[in-house]
Amino acid sequence: MPRPRMKRRVDFEPNVVYFKPQGIPLRELEEVTLTYEEMQALKLVNIQGLGQKEAAEKMNISQPTFFRELRDATKKVTEALVEGKAIKIEKK
Repeated sequence: MPRPRMKRRVDFEPNVVYFKPQGIPLRELEEVTLTYEEMQALKLVNIQGLGQKEAAEKMNISQPTFFRELRDATKKVTEALVEGKAIKIEKK
């Protein structure tokens, strides 16, 4: 039986919940879904410039868990940019 999931600290809610390529209707696009936790991981590392250990402490999770959140978020954003998919942001 897996361990119970720790409550993660996310200090923002995005104002926008979709990003999409210009000129293509949303209904015609595939989408990838980013969670608030993944967005927080991207924000802490890429905007605030924190290291993984500091960012993990801020989110109240372990560094390996933070690494997985960051890796998953980076993969999803890259997939959306390269393959022209929409990005949907939602709570887990």
